[in-house]
Amino acid sequence: MKLLEGKKALVFGVANKRSIAWGITRALHAQGAEVGLSYGLDQLEKRVRPLADELGIQFVEKCDVTSDAEIEAVFAKAADHFGTIDILVHSIAFAPKEELEGRYVDTTREGFRIALDISAYSLVALTRAALPLMPNGGSIITMSYYGAEKVVPHYNVMAIAKAALEASVRYLAAELGPQNIRVNAISAGPIKTLAAAGVYGFRKMLSYSEERTPLRRNVTQEEVGTTALWLCSDWSSGVTGEVIYVDAGYHILGMPEPPEKWE
Repeated sequence: MKLLEGKKALVFGVANKRSIAWGITRALHAQGAEVGLSYGLDQLEKRVRPLADELGIQFVEKCDVTSDAEIEAVFAKAADHFGTIDILVHSIAFAPKEELEGRYVDTTREGFRIALDISAYSLVALTRAALPLMPNGGSIITMSYYGAEKVVPHYNVMAIAKAALEASVRYLAAELGPQNIRVNAISAGPIKTLAAAGVYGFRKMLSYSEERTPLRRNVTQEEVGTTALWLCSDWSSGVTGEVIYVDAGYHILGMPEPPEKWE
């Protein structure tokens, strides 16, 4: 029997085949979950529907997570299609590109609002909408990054959004635990995705990380996907409110420089 046989999952944030959300989708589907997908922009539909067709996924819906009406509509359709769900995956982040190029002190009020709304508050909004569909408990996961804890050049307002996201994970986990709903985050190392491309100097970040992680490499979409699979399964039934690092060990380093360069 497959690990998620009989489970139903909604995955928000698929943009293309490089999306972390797509890696998670493939991992969940491979282990028996019935998966539904949501994308954020009209122009992404032409990329997402062919991916859904690859796996025979029938539920594919656009959802602007800044709109409570669109969120409500998507979950109403999900209720009709699935009845109930067991898994909610939130893989959504956005900040205006100009906010990720200069100094954090120059962050605009509007840029701050957009980043926090889309990247952090959307987890709260989606979770609230999902609760009526999770009467039997379940697992909710979101995607974070080490910039929530430590300063990463040019990550700027997105780091603040990720810090808010991680705090939200803890508060949601505490509130929803009595309903047997677990809430966790995965803090992935840098991966080439559409969202990451908006961070100034991202290519340098990739090579810097690859040289310095304990494993001397960057992580893959598949590795994040299998970690999500574990968090969505009964194998992690005692884990909630956590931030799980999938970053080849980068976060453990106090002086991120290859040891061989110290000599």
